[in-house]
Amino acid sequence: MKISPGARFMLLSALGFALMAACVKAVSLRGIPVLEIVAARALVSLAISYIDVKRRGVYLWGQHKRLLIARGVVGALALMCVYFAVSTLPLAEAALLQFTYPAFTALLALIWLKERVQLATAVCIALSLVGLGLMVSPGLSLPGQAQLPAISVIAALLGAFGSAVAYVLVRRLGPHEDSSVIIFYFPLIALPVSVLLLGEDFVMPDPVALGLLLLVGIFTQVGQVGLTKAMAVEAAGKATAYSYVQVIFSALLGLVWFAEVPTLWTLLGGALIMAGALVNALWKR
Repeated sequence: MKISPGARFMLLSALGFALMAACVKAVSLRGIPVLEIVAARALVSLAISYIDVKRRGVYLWGQHKRLLIARGVVGALALMCVYFAVSTLPLAEAALLQFTYPAFTALLALIWLKERVQLATAVCIALSLVGLGLMVSPGLSLPGQAQLPAISVIAALLGAFGSAVAYVLVRRLGPHEDSSVIIFYFPLIALPVSVLLLGEDFVMPDPVALGLLLLVGIFTQVGQVGLTKAMAVEAAGKATAYSYVQVIFSALLGLVWFAEVPTLWTLLGGALIMAGALVNALWKR
């Protein structure tokens, strides 16, 4: 079967983000605080983003500073929640919960951008809610299967909600600001915020942890570049559909690297969440 260039880029993006999450979990297990991981990623992203803006020759600070700052703040807080969830949940569960963001995005677009909710989006929201219920309902734990920690599930959902808010902000900014400037504001805000919140909890990383922190930044860049190139050469719906392979990559990495075996309810609930996201991406409107 021939795979289109857009699909290949999207698979590369999914693998990059899955490896990033695995490195976040691995470095957190070595005693590095989540806020320090966020700061390290932001530092790498800030350097790369700054070089990209200068290379493109666009105005560094943009025109709509309040919205740009808001996008940076929301993105930073969402990243903290996502990294906390990744460090405290199995990789497959963390990835699945993150993919509830299309439902949040649709609701926010309805409220803020006055976009009408299509039938496909309504199906996505319904399936996501049912799938989420199956994954986290305390009455569904089977013998020998631990219940997902509530604070980690809440963090994952807050991260998905924050991602949706950031996505809607990007859609507002898109027609008016260069994409490189929008990307630049994310680490520009995330770095000082994470350092400020980290305070005196900084832990000097050993060589292995330092290498993992560097890989977090590198794999993030791989994921972002793959995503950008996929969207440039492939229809958005088809390209987005391939992004859900990230869950499979995460499950495999969790199994091989951390000996994590998804529960039955994770598989069933995750299948519904994935189905809803795919319906929203591929349904002809």
